[in-house]
Amino acid sequence: MKTLRLRRRPLQGTPSGWGLSVHPVIQQVYAARGVLSPEQAEYRLARMLSPGRLGGVAEAVALLIEAIRGDWSIVVAGDYDCDGATGTAVAVRGLRLLGAKHVDYAVPNRFIHGYGLSAALVESLQPRPQLIVTVDNGVASIAGVDTARALGMRVIVTDHHLPGEQLPAADAMVNPNLANDDFPSKALAGVGVMFYLLLALRAALREQGAFAEGGEPDLSVLLDLVAVGTVADLVPLDFNNRVLVEAGLRRLRSGQGCAGLHALVEASQRSLHALCASDLGYAIGPRLNAAGRLEDMRIGVECLLTDDPAQARRYAELLSSINKERRELQDTMVAEAEVMVARAADIDAVGVALYEPSWHAGVVGLVASKLKERLHRPVIAFAPASEDQPDELRGSARSIAGFHIRDALAMIDARHPGLIVRFGGHAMAAGLSLRSADYARFAEAFDALAREWLDEDQLQAVQHTDGELPIGAVSLDLARQLRAAGPWGQAFPEPVFDNLFECASWQVMGERHLRLKLRDPRDGAVHDAVMFNAYDGQPPPVHLRAVYELVINDWQGRESARLLLRHIEPA
Repeated sequence: MKTLRLRRRPLQGTPSGWGLSVHPVIQQVYAARGVLSPEQAEYRLARMLSPGRLGGVAEAVALLIEAIRGDWSIVVAGDYDCDGATGTAVAVRGLRLLGAKHVDYAVPNRFIHGYGLSAALVESLQPRPQLIVTVDNGVASIAGVDTARALGMRVIVTDHHLPGEQLPAADAMVNPNLANDDFPSKALAGVGVMFYLLLALRAALREQGAFAEGGEPDLSVLLDLVAVGTVADLVPLDFNNRVLVEAGLRRLRSGQGCAGLHALVEASQRSLHALCASDLGYAIGPRLNAAGRLEDMRIGVECLLTDDPAQARRYAELLSSINKERRELQDTMVAEAEVMVARAADIDAVGVALYEPSWHAGVVGLVASKLKERLHRPVIAFAPASEDQPDELRGSARSIAGFHIRDALAMIDARHPGLIVRFGGHAMAAGLSLRSADYARFAEAFDALAREWLDEDQLQAVQHTDGELPIGAVSLDLARQLRAAGPWGQAFPEPVFDNLFECASWQVMGERHLRLKLRDPRDGAVHDAVMFNAYDGQPPPVHLRAVYELVINDWQGRESARLLLRHIEPA
């Protein structure tokens, strides 16, 4: 049974102004996340940050207007993850709505072109476009931008990744995380940055009288795609991102989303009218990501661009099939990684590096994520970059609080020049490339830095909870209110509670899942509960403390409240 330290989330102020219609538990949950009044939970589009505050948009808009008026050929250069795919679809759809007549897209194949706007991707563009617009990449594409400029192409970079010491020589660059950019939210995903650029472009075209009376394009039709990319990329759901995600969810629930997303919701067997942010992250995002991991992300982008429902269903079925293959491959690789960790238990690395020559480079990030959750240590998993590049390793890193993984890679790069071929990323996730001959040296340097930066307290897994639910609070009404109070996600976590229970009964579902009846000793009420991937051959404790979400169980059209257990321990 996994050991966790439970820690109650402190309230960040006193709730006020909610009225009797909002359950006190909801008010407490909000207050623990800094939302103290109804105004702070009003996710209206009118409350979005202004596009004009985003650095670099003026130069980018001017170039886009020149391209639209000159009928330039434009290629959107995306990325092979969900943020990149949705961002590419937003860019293509949005630019066409705003008058661009010759818009195509290119997404790198990670095994052929590498990451981002690489020189190899630029050289593959035929015929050569007059303008390249990157989405969710480009801030580190020094060589790619130089190649494009040398071939006579103009380049606009839109990205949200942290910059390195050198920036590419693009014609314009839009990225809220550039130094001295005063855009209040640094949490925009790549798809969000592109959506903001389109808003700014529409405003400039409006000022120039480009739209006939009543003919201004409605860019809100893109918000379903913005929501999916934002949630799937695990960027913090600050207020501005919650506005974007909630608007996108409203479109999807009302049946107004694009055909591709409708098909993906159907393929994942989710309820469209009850869709929530976790569905985007756990059902839709993985299906799109799988294409970029194992096949070609063009499949995902085409799914998001088609307006033909039948074609969208065919793409969604193909993406689901690829995702099933990805899950099976991931399970095998994770099992192999766990064997490696068990064999190396005597070493007890703090910064864990894993490498297996048979692993797939497109899936190592998922392996790193699973091992990070189990070990509560920063983990980097490596695989050969491709069959054509057996001497180069591709690594994907996942980290824990207190260990900024991109900064860690930058420190290793500074201390050991030339050891890392290339790297980039965020605080909690990053990617890198190494020469295979340097793997052992890198693994040693990574562990040494982790030991230097992390102390024992930071290596102890902590489960934050919103405290105990009061007697009688478990109800379908509260479960509905909790779901509606979102969107929940990264840095705005779903409400999680912990209470003492007695296990009245339990049974195994499948091989690894538990279905339980839990009795509240305070009033004798018995609640249905379920816990996935939890059965290890031992019965659950008779007296236990459970950490859980209060969710809605929709079975054959009948809704009931259920406890979704995240952790149990003897009490």
